[in-house]
Amino acid sequence: MKNSSPIIVALDFPSEAATMQLVEQLDPSLCRLKVGKELFTRCGPALVKRLVDKNFDVFLDLKYHDIPNTTAQACLAAAELGVWMLNVHALGGEKMMLAAKQVLADNFSDNESPLLIAVTWLTSSGQAELDALGIAATPQQMVSRLAAMSRNSGLDGVVCSAQEAAVLRQDMGEGFILVTPGIRLAGSQQDDQCRVVTPEKAIKDGASYLVIGRPITQATDPCKVLRTIISDIG
Repeated sequence: MKNSSPIIVALDFPSEAATMQLVEQLDPSLCRLKVGKELFTRCGPALVKRLVDKNFDVFLDLKYHDIPNTTAQACLAAAELGVWMLNVHALGGEKMMLAAKQVLADNFSDNESPLLIAVTWLTSSGQAELDALGIAATPQQMVSRLAAMSRNSGLDGVVCSAQEAAVLRQDMGEGFILVTPGIRLAGSQQDDQCRVVTPEKAIKDGASYLVIGRPITQATDPCKVLRTIISDIG
């Protein structure tokens, strides 16, 4: 890895121009970058390669969820872009996750393969969404089940709410990566997230990486905010 920063800046922009305006203000030794569905759909692989060429570790957050072979081939295509980390959706099941992990192992050495993680239960969803789907579980129980399935499939970690990080860290062990979105600075708005915590608490509870968007990307001085967060979490 190029740096040890736990901060992943979410590039939730509608265009390459807006994205690069922010990126030019950031230091690749202080953060990593997340490219999600909207930005990737609008700008495609070329933007990902551009960010990689600027020496940023890129987390390609597309949450692949399809039949095993289709998902595996999509993961291979993503890995060939040079990304640092990519993800699938754990609800796709063990066969899908095993296929994704295997295709990376077949095509990359251990030190060249990107990290492969799985989404558990989105931080924008809570108990009401589980109830509506007829799933008899709490969000914590759902996350724990999907995290265990991901670990059993050989994945490197999961995306989860920082509210579940403490339990997952205890259950999954120190080597299992926990990527936590829904991070908000003290006093900031929750926006469309319903399960959020501060950076300090997330790290204390066992999170490996913190996905932070608007508190950094909408700041007057994004790099100053980034440095402050890094200082605060030690």
